[in-house]
Amino acid sequence: MMDTDGIFDDLLDENSVFKNKEMLRPSYTPDKLPHRSDQINDIARILVPALRGETPSNILIYGKTGTGKTVAAKHIGRELEKKGEELNVNCSVIYLNCKVVDTQYRVLAHLARHFNKEVPLTGWPTDQVYQEFREVLDNKKRVVTIMLDEIDKIIGKSGDDILYHLSRINQDLKRAKVSIIGISNDLKFTDILDPRIKSSLGEEDIIFPPYNADQLRDILKQRSEPSIKEEAISDEVIPLCAAFAAQEHGDARRALDLLRVSGELAEKEGEKIKEKHVREAQDKIELDRVVEVVKTLPTQSKLVLLCIIKLKQFKDNDLTTGEVYEGYQELCKRTNMETLTQRRVTDLISELDMLGIINAVVVSKGRYGRTKEISLSISADEIKEVLLDDYRLSNLKNYNLSSSNQTKL
Repeated sequence: MMDTDGIFDDLLDENSVFKNKEMLRPSYTPDKLPHRSDQINDIARILVPALRGETPSNILIYGKTGTGKTVAAKHIGRELEKKGEELNVNCSVIYLNCKVVDTQYRVLAHLARHFNKEVPLTGWPTDQVYQEFREVLDNKKRVVTIMLDEIDKIIGKSGDDILYHLSRINQDLKRAKVSIIGISNDLKFTDILDPRIKSSLGEEDIIFPPYNADQLRDILKQRSEPSIKEEAISDEVIPLCAAFAAQEHGDARRALDLLRVSGELAEKEGEKIKEKHVREAQDKIELDRVVEVVKTLPTQSKLVLLCIIKLKQFKDNDLTTGEVYEGYQELCKRTNMETLTQRRVTDLISELDMLGIINAVVVSKGRYGRTKEISLSISADEIKEVLLDDYRLSNLKNYNLSSSNQTKL
């Protein structure tokens, strides 16, 4: 019988490369943000009227993933509240991620609950929730800054009603004042807004540009010193993490993930972090990203991808659109699913190509017209398992397609 007494003591005693791994997570907000002083000063300049009890302008913050938008906004919000306490000015900052709090009702309910107003997360008319929030907000003199991260997500799902209400709420308040900070990866999301909302919401725009490799190296160095033991990391690791992330449009989040996962891989092997661990981490993170994308694909896209994987088991050369469509038709019959037209399947192939899951190159066949030559750009075995986890495709596990699209069991 295995003796498990003290099992965690044994694990804790193992040599760890980390001092504080949490500081390498994107959710951690550091005290200093390298290479973002201009943007931070711009936002602070816009928000400083709150410390005088006045209404700051609304702000829209744009930038690609991993350019420091969210961490900068949270950092400024924390400093604003701290300074407000020093000056005895009631400044509140409320952060909401619209990918999670993704409807007008949920946003208003969360805002009301922030001020200890009991509002159910479902069930009330939206107008009633708005009224409850407005009343509890206005029960004392205060300046409230509402940060809506990934603001484009709620617009895409629920429309712009929430922005209509929040951008005009000051007209209905007597004691409190509200400003809005919207954060988005999409520079064009305001194009779909009502012009009146766009005008009142986007009073100030601030752009966060991508980081370059040198800037990413500074960020990683700052985060690694308190989080990784000095003797546990090789000199080439941080520059390599920075170089890889710079290729991914200057993504600091990607750089931090690379460094953290490299450390986890090294720790598992009982080694210091080396170049090989960074390269392994790059592959692992990319695969994890693809797996998450594949899980959320529509069923028809999953079926097309599974068809490509099964055909590639019997064919070394690239597949043509026609071959994929014939195989797809066979799989539709097997699963009793609706068969889409070849044109629609070609569109799905293009979408898979855009996601980086496959490579689809248009080639000319002379007088026979044009077609796409299709190859996989991912690990087929890993993705196949994810696809077959979908109950609608599970009966295809042992069903194969030959290169000539003749099926066999």
